[in-house]
Amino acid sequence: MPCFPSRRLSRCLTGLLVFLALLAGGSLLALLRTPQAGHARPAVGGPVVAVRAEDSPLAVTGPCQDTFVAHDLAHTSRAGEAVPRLFDSNGSGLAINDLDGDGRLDIVLADLAGPLAILWNRGHLQFERQELPLLRRARGVAAVDVDGDTRLDLVVTHGVAAPAFFRNQGNRHFQLTPMPGVQRPAYAMAWADLDRDGDLDLVTGSYDAGRQQEVGANYLFGASAGVWVYLQADGRWQGQQLAEAAQALAIAVWDLDDDGRPDIWVGNDFDEPDRIWLQRDGTTWLEATPFRQTAHSTMGIDRGDIDGDGIPEYFATDMKPYSIHPRDLAPWLPLMEAATQERRPWDPQVSENVLLVRAGDRYVNRAYPSKVDATGWSWSAKFGDLDHDGHLDLYVVNGMIAADLFPYLPQGELVESNQALQNQGRGRFLPAPGWGLDSRRSGRGMSMADLDDDGDLDIVVNNLNSPAQLFENRLCLQGKGLVVELRWPGSRNPYAIGAQAILHTGQGPLLRDVRAVSGYLSGDPASVHFGVPRGSDPLSLEVHWPDGAVTWLEQPLPGHRLTLIREDGP
Repeated sequence: MPCFPSRRLSRCLTGLLVFLALLAGGSLLALLRTPQAGHARPAVGGPVVAVRAEDSPLAVTGPCQDTFVAHDLAHTSRAGEAVPRLFDSNGSGLAINDLDGDGRLDIVLADLAGPLAILWNRGHLQFERQELPLLRRARGVAAVDVDGDTRLDLVVTHGVAAPAFFRNQGNRHFQLTPMPGVQRPAYAMAWADLDRDGDLDLVTGSYDAGRQQEVGANYLFGASAGVWVYLQADGRWQGQQLAEAAQALAIAVWDLDDDGRPDIWVGNDFDEPDRIWLQRDGTTWLEATPFRQTAHSTMGIDRGDIDGDGIPEYFATDMKPYSIHPRDLAPWLPLMEAATQERRPWDPQVSENVLLVRAGDRYVNRAYPSKVDATGWSWSAKFGDLDHDGHLDLYVVNGMIAADLFPYLPQGELVESNQALQNQGRGRFLPAPGWGLDSRRSGRGMSMADLDDDGDLDIVVNNLNSPAQLFENRLCLQGKGLVVELRWPGSRNPYAIGAQAILHTGQGPLLRDVRAVSGYLSGDPASVHFGVPRGSDPLSLEVHWPDGAVTWLEQPLPGHRLTLIREDGP
């Protein structure tokens, strides 16, 4: 969420004041081979394991238009009032994944005033809507196999109570099911096998400002919230509280210190700083400060290797006008003029996006030289190689509607364009206005996925008070796509959430990871996408499984969907 119009507003906007090859359709065993020269073994890793590989060609795309084509979806996420107020103005998220196992990615869209909606993918970007009426005021969505039965379930947060678990019964039927031991209010969540016992664990964070606004005086007497880690064992959950309070809009579980174990990063709104816990043994968490700067009001978090050196960078969104043009700056000015500087000299928070780059044992902010510090009132942001040139691009959705925050604007709305930023190489970004991604519908949740099976990334945005949109990728691409799916049916984490995949090419490594959620309140598909530029044929694919085991596969074919099936247990 944004800055609340009170004494906290001055801290929130301080920075703004200063600103002015496999056979098609066939399968074979991926044999263990010695990595080719120049392919370094990972510093942290377990035994090398073989997999069964299934390969199929991707669909042939039609004539390119060198732009994205926008399609309205049969869903409009609305707040309870005609003009939203804080904190309904935060909107809702979405998730993309193959919920019915037919090979096509489906879309799940949350809503505050209406039911959760599933858009079943019928192919050719046609969808059939189904509603889950048992839940209202949905915030975040994850499509993840909670119980390890190989069917993707739905987990939904709604801020004032514990997450809701909709267990996938098959045949497009979901049953609301308890998660014994998961009892605390949650707004943001993340999933990973934290203790390496083979099943998925859960991290949740409350958004205390929103919860207090929604439940009033009962807030002080409700269940203790804050940040919780829930370790799963035999269908039950053991909770551990890491923080008593939180303003969590985003949670990430990635390995921040390169020790092979996922750590926890909670992105907080307001004066509550982001908090990071490094894992020691699955149950022991050490709070640390690896970031020299963080966003002040962290709204979304993503990561990607933007400069091609094999080391991921981290991006967090905040609020800062993307232009100093009077037309773009004018709606911000009354809010900016209401702020006064109250900055503590030791405070690492800045009121702008941050791009965190590894520098020794710390991370430094490189957002400004990379030209990604200002993208508007930003929510979900994600990396993806949208044009298949081998570099990760960045898409950010933004805008704000709040009658009590912008009483001087029509309908209380700060109208802004979403920002598409093309990676020029080495992690330097420039706007790509010709891509047709500059929607002004007040986006909140957003995820990328190949929804029409043609090998490029499409984009889905859940807007507030406007129909959700699907942006079909019709760029004139500079190479072919490679979609990789990992399956581990003998494990209780059958979609290998937490795995990393590195595609080694003649131009350098391309790093991706399998995650359940990222950005702002948004679930991701259980697959990874590579754009392989022309003249840069893949040499090998290196996969690090969640338990530390490693797989090598030589010369995967661009233009294909590759499924690697690990047939041993955890």
